[in-house]
Amino acid sequence: MKKYDNFCRALHNLKEIESRQPPYDTITQTGMVSLFEICFEQSWKAMKELLEYSGYSEHKIDSPRAIIKMAYQAGMIQDEDVWVDALHDRNNVAHSYNEAIALSIIRASKERYIAMFEALQQELAQNWL
Repeated sequence: MKKYDNFCRALHNLKEIESRQPPYDTITQTGMVSLFEICFEQSWKAMKELLEYSGYSEHKIDSPRAIIKMAYQAGMIQDEDVWVDALHDRNNVAHSYNEAIALSIIRASKERYIAMFEALQQELAQNWL
């Protein structure tokens, strides 16, 4: 599955931020936010592909929010709330020129989202591929 492979590569790249410590220079900060955004994009696209492959295509699942809801209902993800938070942060990436927003996304990535993505990767590998 191409989209799953893309997601795995994006997650591998995102995990690089775990070793970075503040204060961050502008380029590092921007890069870390971008790594989160790329991983989020690849994750919901992988979920969509696997949901459709598993017969969930009869439902309208075109937006990331709809994919998250369907993935939760299908048992693909366990914590819908953290995924919705990640979606909110992904939508705020456009405002990451604001240092407070950028730092919030980086902090949430380290504290919550990397583990969320890792749980998805494990779930997909064990039960959906």
